[in-house]
Amino acid sequence: MSGRERSPRHRPWSVYRANTFDLSAEMMGLALSGKSQDPDEPVLEFSVACSELVTPSLDRKPTSFVAISCTTPPQAFWTKHAQTEIIEGTSNPIFLSSVAFFQDSLINQQTQVKLSVYDVKDRTQGTMYMLGSSMFSVKELLQDKHHRLHLTLKSAESERVGNITVIAWQIEEKREQRAPVARLQRGDTVNGRMVLPVDESLTESMGIKSKSSSLCKDPLLKAVFGGVMSRTYRFPTTDGNHLRILEQMAESALSLHIPRQFVKLLLEEDAVRVCELEELGELSPCWENLRRQIITQYQTIILTYQETISDLHEYKGPSFKASTLKAERKLEFIPTNLHIQRMRVQGESGYDHTYDVVTIGAPAAHHQGFKGCGLRKLLHKLEDARKHFAGSGSKAKTYQPQDVVKAKELIGQINTLKTQVCYYTERLSRAAKERSANALERTLAILTEKTRQLVTACDSKLLSSAILALAAARPEFIQQRTPSPSSSSLSPSSRSPSRSPSRNPTSPSRAATSPSRLMALPEGSEGSKNKRSSVHADVHKEEWEKDWLNVNKSLECVIQRVDRLLQRDKLQSDSSSEDVFLLADEEPSNTKKDKSPEVEKKSPGEWSDALYPLLTTHTDCVSLMSDKAKKAMVFLLMQDSAPTIAMSLTMQYRRDVVFCQTLTALICGFILKLRNCLCDSGFLRQLHTIGLLVQYEGLLSTYGEELAMLEDMSVGVMDLRNVTFKVTQATSGFAPDMMPVITGNRNGFNVRVPMPGAMFDSLPREIQNGMLLRVQPILFNVGINEQQTLAEKFGDTSLQEVINMESMTRLSSYYDQFKEVLSEESLPRSHSTSSLPELLKLLSQNVSAKKSKNVEILWQAAEACRRLNGVRFTSCKSAKDRTAMSLTLEQCQILQQEHALAPQVFYQALDCMRSEGCRRENTMKNVGCRKYAFNSLQLKAFPKQYRPPEGTYGKVET
Repeated sequence: MSGRERSPRHRPWSVYRANTFDLSAEMMGLALSGKSQDPDEPVLEFSVACSELVTPSLDRKPTSFVAISCTTPPQAFWTKHAQTEIIEGTSNPIFLSSVAFFQDSLINQQTQVKLSVYDVKDRTQGTMYMLGSSMFSVKELLQDKHHRLHLTLKSAESERVGNITVIAWQIEEKREQRAPVARLQRGDTVNGRMVLPVDESLTESMGIKSKSSSLCKDPLLKAVFGGVMSRTYRFPTTDGNHLRILEQMAESALSLHIPRQFVKLLLEEDAVRVCELEELGELSPCWENLRRQIITQYQTIILTYQETISDLHEYKGPSFKASTLKAERKLEFIPTNLHIQRMRVQGESGYDHTYDVVTIGAPAAHHQGFKGCGLRKLLHKLEDARKHFAGSGSKAKTYQPQDVVKAKELIGQINTLKTQVCYYTERLSRAAKERSANALERTLAILTEKTRQLVTACDSKLLSSAILALAAARPEFIQQRTPSPSSSSLSPSSRSPSRSPSRNPTSPSRAATSPSRLMALPEGSEGSKNKRSSVHADVHKEEWEKDWLNVNKSLECVIQRVDRLLQRDKLQSDSSSEDVFLLADEEPSNTKKDKSPEVEKKSPGEWSDALYPLLTTHTDCVSLMSDKAKKAMVFLLMQDSAPTIAMSLTMQYRRDVVFCQTLTALICGFILKLRNCLCDSGFLRQLHTIGLLVQYEGLLSTYGEELAMLEDMSVGVMDLRNVTFKVTQATSGFAPDMMPVITGNRNGFNVRVPMPGAMFDSLPREIQNGMLLRVQPILFNVGINEQQTLAEKFGDTSLQEVINMESMTRLSSYYDQFKEVLSEESLPRSHSTSSLPELLKLLSQNVSAKKSKNVEILWQAAEACRRLNGVRFTSCKSAKDRTAMSLTLEQCQILQQEHALAPQVFYQALDCMRSEGCRRENTMKNVGCRKYAFNSLQLKAFPKQYRPPEGTYGKVET
């Protein structure tokens, strides 16, 4: 290259790849492509082919590629823009790759393009020399009748060393609709910038019905994704036509945005946990010591989360975490090397298909290390420790896992329902002040329902036993207590209201506990201590029953008072005032809180005065019952966690780190899928009916540290079952208002996804109304590297087998659910020779088969996911090397199966994408070197489909 050429820090979007076969007349006959209004479309795209290349050494044919440089006056130096793939051993290489200039290239008709042809002597060492070069201007290419230039290549000594042909491209919806050449010859400029003719068949509207949403232009995707790299390719098909492929790779702002929100939620959840423990009240010394130990452990974790939030907000780097930083403590919640990979395929018949895959480094706690142990083993160890303490006579009691889950759910229900009851009590008071009969009746119905739900939630054997356990942990446990009169002001022993309140006063009732039970002490040799304990337990049981009976009774008082007020209001409007006063004289006054008839006669409109005392009493009763129930459940959780608190919190922290990484990737995939399928009614119906299928593909080995990574990843993926999505309308079109928002806690997270108004309006009514959308995660893993060879010969592959079997079961279950409620007509069409049931059967057989490095599992699982409208994720240790091999292979398999890629160029196309595509640039972004981190010995252990071309790999940092 000329010494005056320089390469920019970030190569412009462009692309190139190809293969060796004769130029068809169809290829030679073409013109321009360019959609100047769409950033995803190049303003100029051309292909190159060489002929009669001559090398100084006559005993060998050249192994060549073309480097493309350009300069636009008044710029005085050349800038490298692109290069083709390398084609070996021919004097007549035809590069079916295309060279693309996108809008940010800022070329015009005066731009000069230089084509330099290099002969590569050793691809491994990268030794090469320039055979020759040639130049042309953009104006020359546009003005040529056929938009084709035949140029002579000359060496540095001005000797002819061959020829090179440049052909500009255009793609049409139909051949007969091809624009006249005369129309394409004009290239206008606006403000010094070239505007090329636009093929209408490729025009992408910003409307909702566009075939493909632009990563660079769509307002929703533009808010979430950035740093887009593009590459374009032209590949031949079996019918003699060509495919135009746009390959794109983008980062996501969510890589930082989601961890910041997520860690804040964890911090808040654990801080609430500490407050709940502090609010338990006075405990006996042994329980107080346990409480202090647990709080100390939580405070340590809280400090860690506070530091993490600070670190995440101070981070000013790129919006992705490079693979070299995967073990960085400050960034451990950020997913490693998270990108989205898109392949857009356009055919000459006018079709336009988009395929998206989210790539992410294995979600794992890299900073915490592995030491042969990941989350799956840690969970087993924690369970074993709990069983050990349960059988060791420890003071703290361990509960069944379902009891712990139930306790956490109860705390959440009680908090929510208490808040709702207080809210509707206030609403009822407001309706009374406004004398709105309709509002009063509607609000009372809701208040009654919420109170009934709260009482039902508190009617639990688990809760009753926890209340007694908490009472036994009080310092005064050994002193016999008598019921406090103040705790039963509304519950004399003669009352027996219903446990589930209703507006029917004749509903079934429950008798209060008989005082004679206090004397029914067990006989035997236990002594007075056990007798006092039994009395104490009975007293607290009776007090708890009175608490929730008081809630029922206080609500009944409110209901009766509202009924009388509404009845009087109706009679006042229908009868004479004398009838109203007569009715008032006849009203029963069966509660101490009722006003006297004389007061009501004097102020018949003062509803709020009549209701206020009853509503206050109801609120107090609800608060007393709710607080007591919540404290009992908090104490239950304290009992359960006390013996293993240190181990439990360490495991939970690791789980949080892993889950945050998988969650971030999931949200990226969900937004992409939803945006692309806004007009697919079948997909949207599937989404709100049975949920979204998300399939993670793992390439980790089951040996050494990667075995522990796989354990982490499998737990993180399965935890996604606790995630739901809710689509809302964005408050504005600004990017910050379209960023997803997370709410919830470890029991379940909800992700709110705002969408622009026009997009939101196109969604089904169910989704617009806030229906929660579920996900069904599955993970298929097949190790492919040399470590997997060791695992298969000397180690253990059982974890991989178990994970794949579990995922196969879930995938089959998902398909069964699909068949029950939806038709296969709503699924994407496929040119595959196998039906979906046949494909799942083949996958099941491969999962069950004992076969070394059975990569067909990955291929079939990926195809099944696409055909079931799922979202694809691909992962290896760093999402850089093995992921690149898998992604490019998947892209070529899609092209061959669904778009008739010519089979004779399959491997050439594959090498092309690997050598000059977006994933090669991904290695540069991560480690500063455009090489995959493989060596020749390693690659011998790889399945042949996963081996990169010579010269693209070497020893680099991973």
